[in-house]
Amino acid sequence: MADITRRLGWRHLRSAPTAHIRHHKRGRLAHDGRGLSFWYRSLSAALSEVPVDDRELAMAFHARTADFQDVTVQATVTYRVSDPAKAAERLDFSVDPDTGSWRGAPLEQLATLLTETAQQHALDVLARTELAAALVDGVAAVRERVATGLAAEPRLPETGIEVVAVRVVAIRPEAEVERALRTPAREQIQQEADRATYQRRAVAVERERAIAENELASQIELARREERLVEQRGTNSRREAEEKAAADGVQAEAEAARTVRLAGAHAEAARVAGAARAEAQAAWLRVHGETDPATLHALAATRLAENLPRIESVTLSPDVLTTLLSRLGRPHGGADA
Repeated sequence: MADITRRLGWRHLRSAPTAHIRHHKRGRLAHDGRGLSFWYRSLSAALSEVPVDDRELAMAFHARTADFQDVTVQATVTYRVSDPAKAAERLDFSVDPDTGSWRGAPLEQLATLLTETAQQHALDVLARTELAAALVDGVAAVRERVATGLAAEPRLPETGIEVVAVRVVAIRPEAEVERALRTPAREQIQQEADRATYQRRAVAVERERAIAENELASQIELARREERLVEQRGTNSRREAEEKAAADGVQAEAEAARTVRLAGAHAEAARVAGAARAEAQAAWLRVHGETDPATLHALAATRLAENLPRIESVTLSPDVLTTLLSRLGRPHGGADA
């Protein structure tokens, strides 16, 4: 929208570079072009503002396919006003000289024109196409047909409209039909998923079986080795017992021989000692038999004194001494009598 200011009954208009301004004064064209800026009087001025930039028109309309199924077409048309003079002549782009706003709705008229024209060509294509084909290849076919139809539409050049591009976003059936169409694909996908799951489970079972067989084989081999180990341990224990028994036998024989030798030695020693003691006793008796009785008495007293406890002092009375001396003075024969 143009920028209009007021000064003492005059109006000043300043437009954007994307807006084409046509100013008629008293029936004559005074200003015509883009991005204009000029003074004017509102009572004698007729202004038109035509946008010349590219504009996007989104449209959505219903159609019916050859198998009588309703679909929704979503498309976008890019257009621009290539001839502002023709557009201003065919459509109401006049603006209020005081406010600069459009008096009518020219862009809505353009949208209606483009939408109805595109819808007509799209319906023509979809009416001869079944739903399945329309959902698969309908987007390209509808886009091509709409672009060709808009380019060949005579009213658009006469109105100064140029179609820049046509895009068909989607062709969608009704929700129930779409769910029904999705069901086979979903079922197939689910079947593929189930098949993959079964295969994965089968592979897992096969792997578990292989693992179980390996474990069983390992256990069997371990049991076989344990059996061999037990047998070897029994053989070793038996051999060790035999060796120990043999060693014990040798040791027992050695101990017996040693005991015999010791007994013989002890017996020989006892015999020699007994003989020596007998000879010594005989000699002792022989010596004592040949010795004087007084001497024997003295030796006996000496031996007695050696075996008696220690005596610090001895007191002899005259009677005892007299008796002892009398006994010592007696002959041996008298003593026996």
